Amino acid sequence: MKPSIENNFKYHAPKDQETVSKHEGVRNECRHLANTLDTLLPDSREKSLAMTKLEEVMMWANASIARN
Repeated sequence: MKPSIENNFKYHAPKDQETVSKHEGVRNECRHLANTLDTLLPDSREKSLAMTKLEEVMMWANASIARN
């Protein structure tokens, strides 16, 4: 099995409190932006897509922290 596949498809427990804090920071910043967008944007398909993409940003940012 390729090491990259093994790394990408396994659980990465936080190594230490610093890692946990980084995950929390990403979630908090994304939540803040989500609340801002929810206030500013009219309900629409575009708003839904923006929120979905923000969830993707959070997921990929946390994956970066966890995997590296």
